[in-house]
Amino acid sequence: MIGFYNYTVIVTYIGLAFSVFGIMETLSGHYKIAVLFLVLSGACDMFDGKIARSKKDRTDDEKRFGIQIDSLCDLICFGVFPAMIGYSLGLHRFWQRGILVLYVLAAVIRLGYFNVMEEKRQNETNECRKFYQGLPVTSSAIIFPVVFLCRGMIGAEYFSLIYLGVLAIVAVLFITNFKVVKPGNKAIFAFVIVGAIIILKILRII
Repeated sequence: MIGFYNYTVIVTYIGLAFSVFGIMETLSGHYKIAVLFLVLSGACDMFDGKIARSKKDRTDDEKRFGIQIDSLCDLICFGVFPAMIGYSLGLHRFWQRGILVLYVLAAVIRLGYFNVMEEKRQNETNECRKFYQGLPVTSSAIIFPVVFLCRGMIGAEYFSLIYLGVLAIVAVLFITNFKVVKPGNKAIFAFVIVGAIIILKILRII
């Protein structure tokens, strides 16, 4: 079989599976479950890089394969998936569909640019590697679930338009050239806590 098969890509594939299941739930109108899967996909993406780097004997081809697989999965998880949630919320007018398409396009551009520049970044100083250029697409795993938690306070009639506005803003931030500090272990721990709170609220445990 073509491809590289080892533990370094398993978590990435699990994250993709969560998002595909989430898209299915979105199309069925089960938004809470869909958003739950979006958070879980984000959790997988948070740790897949660390897991991949733990394998010290990776070949250059395995590293390149991992970069491509990660970006391809991110496109589905954090590009297509949030746009599908928006469409299922009733954003069907032509201009609304246009914004959904632009959001996915911005995610594609950012991920493509990341792949092109990644090899160059590997040879740069540690200081350069401490920052992202523009908003990472994986931030969608936190942004949209948080927005979704406000749905009950806003009301379904207006929520879809607010969701669309957030999509448009996030799309612009994907391709805007500004620096975002890469999260350290403390920040990752904080994100895990926030993700857990979101999951609990979605499930109405708290």
